[in-house]
Amino acid sequence: MTQILFGLMTIFILVGCNPFAPALPDTPVDELPQQYSLFEHQAPAPDRWWQSFGDSQLDQLINQALAGNFSIQEAWARLKQARAVAVKSGALMYPDLFLEADGNVYRSQIDTGGSQTRLSGENYGLGFVSSYEIDLWGRIRSQQEADLLAAQAGRQELSTAAMTVAADIAKNWINSIAVKAQLRLLEQQLENNQTYLQLVDLRYRKAMVSSLDVYQQRQVVEQTRSLIPQYQEQESLLRHELALLLGKPPGSAVAVSPTDLPTLGPLPETGIPADLLAARPDIRSAGLRLHASRWRVAEARANRLPAIRLTAVAGYDSGGLEQLFDNWLLNLAGNLSAPLFDGGRRVAEVDRARAVADEYLIAYRRVVFTAVKEVEDALVRENKQRAHLEILAVQIDTARRALEEAGRRYLNGVQDYLPVLTQLLTLQRLEQDRIQRRADLLISRINLYRALGGGWADELVEPDELVAPS
Repeated sequence: MTQILFGLMTIFILVGCNPFAPALPDTPVDELPQQYSLFEHQAPAPDRWWQSFGDSQLDQLINQALAGNFSIQEAWARLKQARAVAVKSGALMYPDLFLEADGNVYRSQIDTGGSQTRLSGENYGLGFVSSYEIDLWGRIRSQQEADLLAAQAGRQELSTAAMTVAADIAKNWINSIAVKAQLRLLEQQLENNQTYLQLVDLRYRKAMVSSLDVYQQRQVVEQTRSLIPQYQEQESLLRHELALLLGKPPGSAVAVSPTDLPTLGPLPETGIPADLLAARPDIRSAGLRLHASRWRVAEARANRLPAIRLTAVAGYDSGGLEQLFDNWLLNLAGNLSAPLFDGGRRVAEVDRARAVADEYLIAYRRVVFTAVKEVEDALVRENKQRAHLEILAVQIDTARRALEEAGRRYLNGVQDYLPVLTQLLTLQRLEQDRIQRRADLLISRINLYRALGGGWADELVEPDELVAPS
């Protein structure tokens, strides 16, 4: 009896340990810069950054997308799968219990020296069967830990998808407003060009200029007119893209109402690159995947060692249904299995798990450095685009003055129409370019907000139904 108790105590002590458990997760990136190249002390970045644009329609569009976007719904479905897998692997930590019932009726005939004997009978059984694997080396726990970490990584990937969708909605919103502004500008330029055409045509009718001036200005009018269908096409395509981002058919009536680009606020506080490790859900996901892969290595190593499985059977058995609960039985059995030869399959699985862990380590470093790059890129773009817009404003003012001077000299007969035409085309091109550069500046700010991450996506509530019933 003493030996049995000592054996059971030894087993429970072994169950409580895990010799292959990986070390606590660390930060395998130590080459991060101390600060960004364009580091400035600015106002803290808003958590839900799109609210800084001050447009209720944009807020509504992003809220609709967070609930109906297909990519986010797919991420919710993958998260449910990962959580179910974690529950499934955790169930192996406990004994299973099955109810078994059986019954049979038999009849047979035996020939004994010319006479025949008929035999018949009944047999019924009812019982419980339970089995349990003693987790001596932590194989089951390692599997459960890996699956739990994978589920947590899935939640972070959902947050990443939400941040991407919010940024895509905001970019679509900005581009739609820019297209509307371009169309409004083209209509004004077309009207101005037609006025110039009337002026040149009047001078031609008075034999003051040649027909070449008329043809040149008419060409400018048609060139401006030809740009309008192109921007109308972009407006329709952006509307289709917006509907898809919202989880609606492309033909849905989705439109952006603002007609003027919003004013850009001050640059947000970026912090230091190390802050991204906690602020970016894609980095957190990569870190969780990395730690889960280390638990997979522990699982593969433990799978090479012997395993002990216990089986217990308790129930009733009788030759008659009315006597079923009179006869009972109890059976407890233990099974020890140890791999002796498997052709190197388990060793290969350990090598594969270690290679997967190395892959996730490299992936983690790549994600971290990519995140820092995205912040740096957004800062550089915004800085240079601001400088470009300042120069562009000077160019537009100079081109407008040059056009006025060229027009005055043309009306006074000092020069021909070519300088007027050149300055007119230059001014209109610069005005069109300014709208696009303003939109690019706003998109750079959106990219910066997305690159800095945040915690707002972690507050998303799981929907009751991913797909509405038809």
